[in-house]
Amino acid sequence: MSTNVKFNSSHSGFFRTLRTRTDAYFKDNQISPTGNAELYSKTIILFCVFLVCYTILVFFTPASVLVSLSLCMLLGFCLAVMGFNIMHDGAHGSYSRSKRVNELMALTLNFMGGNSFLWKQKHNVNHHTYTNVEGIDDDIDVKPFMRMHPEQKKLWVHRFQHIYALLLYGLTYLSWIFIVDFQKYFTGKTTESTPLPKMDMKEHFTFWLSKLIHYTVFLFIPFFMVGVLATIAGYLVMALVTGLVIAVTFQLAHVVEETQFVAPPEGETLQLENNWAIHQLNSTANFGTGSRALNWVLGGLNFQVEHHLFPRISHVHYPQINKIVRATCAEYGVVYHEFPSMFSALRSHLLHLKKVGLA
Repeated sequence: MSTNVKFNSSHSGFFRTLRTRTDAYFKDNQISPTGNAELYSKTIILFCVFLVCYTILVFFTPASVLVSLSLCMLLGFCLAVMGFNIMHDGAHGSYSRSKRVNELMALTLNFMGGNSFLWKQKHNVNHHTYTNVEGIDDDIDVKPFMRMHPEQKKLWVHRFQHIYALLLYGLTYLSWIFIVDFQKYFTGKTTESTPLPKMDMKEHFTFWLSKLIHYTVFLFIPFFMVGVLATIAGYLVMALVTGLVIAVTFQLAHVVEETQFVAPPEGETLQLENNWAIHQLNSTANFGTGSRALNWVLGGLNFQVEHHLFPRISHVHYPQINKIVRATCAEYGVVYHEFPSMFSALRSHLLHLKKVGLA
């Protein structure tokens, strides 16, 4: 379906102006739109935190259960933050000017248990192009457990989804690396109606090898070092934290009261109402952009508006690009969604789930 759906081509002057101003910012300041020393130093810090936590847990296991569980939680949080900052920029080609470096950074996801090839189809193509369009955007497809889009089938359990949502989000990482990736791999589809591009032998080999590496590092080696039960318990704690942090961060950017949810187009043209840029602004929201700590941890994913408009610009530049986008939106009378804090965005997300679950 996604390859046939088109955007309205009218009112394109807004994005032309915005792109010209953004390009001028980098040219005038003589800087590259890709990553810089800030991103590379962050990469080193995150890998060091991961290695320290993993080494202590597996090879110098603390006697205290509380300390071990705390380290597992920190490890899970670290994996999520590595995904936000390193993998995400790499997968979008914005980490470095070098294509090989970007591909290497994207493979961080494979180490985490996912697959960068499948991610790029699900995220870069489906989600970034057809944001919040039912049947195409895989990020809002959590059926049958949740109803995020008004066009999705309603079940009786959805009336409680705002209550159990955060618990369910904690399970998404486990579902992703043990179930969903394999479903997509064997069915050849990213969604029910969207085929997956054919994988070559390199991608098939990478898929199985990286799964084996993840299971070896996070399960098999700890099995021998600390025991099966301790490993399973620690892995579950880590995975729950990783899943919760990743899911909440991405949902707050699109599944809130203020954003637009679009029904799949019908008829011969299969055309959406707005052009691509306006569609992104209608279906995306920022949150907590004034927090430097949040910016650092989330890898600029709280600047989702800027990210969706310019996915090939590294997140380290979003605070400056934000000023250009806001000013241009105001000039053209274009909507711009932003929450003052992560908490206010979370509140709106849960209220949206409640509304859609009861509708």
